[in-house]
Parts: sequence; C-alpha cells; structure tokens
Amino acid sequence: MRKKRPSLFITFEGIDGCGKSTQVKLFARTLERQGIRPVVTREPGGTKLGEGVRRLVLPRASTGMDPRMEVLLYFAARAQNVAEVILPALKRGRIVLCDRFTDASLAYQGYGRGIELGFIRELHRVACQGLKPDLTLVVDIDPRTSVRRARKRNRGEGPDEGRFEQEKTGFHRRVRQGYLELIRAEPRRLKLIPGEQSIGAIHQAIVARSRPLLVRRGWKGVK
Repeated sequence: MRKKRPSLFITFEGIDGCGKSTQVKLFARTLERQGIRPVVTREPGGTKLGEGVRRLVLPRASTGMDPRMEVLLYFAARAQNVAEVILPALKRGRIVLCDRFTDASLAYQGYGRGIELGFIRELHRVACQGLKPDLTLVVDIDPRTSVRRARKRNRGEGPDEGRFEQEKTGFHRRVRQGYLELIRAEPRRLKLIPGEQSIGAIHQAIVARSRPLLVRRGWKGVK
C-alpha cells in the first residue's frame, strides 16, 4: 500500500489586478502535468454559500458597506470554505491552492480599512479553526498598475466585481504596505513574488519558491 503524502495548503495573495488568480490556474496546471490533482478554491467563494457572499461584497452596488460588516462577511464565507472544502481536502492528504485567505483580510480590512489586527486574528482563530497556510505567495505590483489592470478586467464580460477598484490610490497603497508588513513579520511562510514581469516569469518564480516545500513534503518532481 502506497504511503499517503502529507497535505499542503498554499495561498496566493496580492492587491487587486496583480494577476494572482491567473497564477493559481497556471500553478494548478503545472501540478496536474506532474500527476498531482490539487484542490483549487477561492475567497470569498469556494462553496455555494461562499459564492453568495462574493456576489454581495464585490459588486460596485455594495459601495458604502461598513468595514465591520465587510470583514464579518469575508470570515463567514471563509468559515464555510474551511469547513466544507479546505480541511476535508487536507485530511485526505491533498494539496489545496486558495486564491486569498486571512492575509487578505489583514491587508484589506486591517491595514486598508483600519480594523484592529488583533480582532481580525481572533476572527481567524474562531472561523478557520486555527488553520494556517504552509506557504503564502504574494504577487507584488505598484498600486497604480494594479488599479489600471483591475479596471480593465472589470470592463469585460462577467460579473461586476469592481467595488474595490473604486477606492482611492491611498487605500491600495495601504493594502500593499500591509502585505509587505506581513511578509516582514513571517518571512518563512510569506514569499514576495515580483509582479512587474511577464506572466510566464511570475509563474516560474512561484514554482521556484514552492518547490523546496513540495520536495520536503514528499511531492517531488515539480518543475
């Protein structure tokens, strides 16, 4: 009987428009080519209930939402995603890739909105059952580039998810600074990926950053 390899929880972060969602898909395909089938999820979302929260918090029609309501809705969706998708997959020994997790709340609602970081961490403790990513990849770009890309994306077809792009540049600068502070606080878990380069170069940087952990956990051959 083949021994089950340890599970792995990898999250992708960065300000809106940094390209992290594209990178999640590319990394998942890279793993699949190596015979590894990751579980891919996102936040807010990942579950039927969580996707309902996504349709509430991201549209421009929800502008004016109180920051406390915002952070509580994000953690409500996150709690469901953890309970329904992430923890069951990890218990089965799977690799889970998640587009945003609690670091996003610390950056956006904490550094960006001014919600107390200790309060956000307590929400995480309760809603996420103490779960913490093994690796967090932060795609870093200038906020002006970020907003320009995000607005271009949201002019296309698909659901309206442009509420955060309406924020002033100062808000996005605070969020970016928040991510940089989180990286400085936990450099072993959070890894900065320069985002002002080609999609392929960003992908290769992500693979290079994640490979040592994958090998340590017994997931060899990823390249």
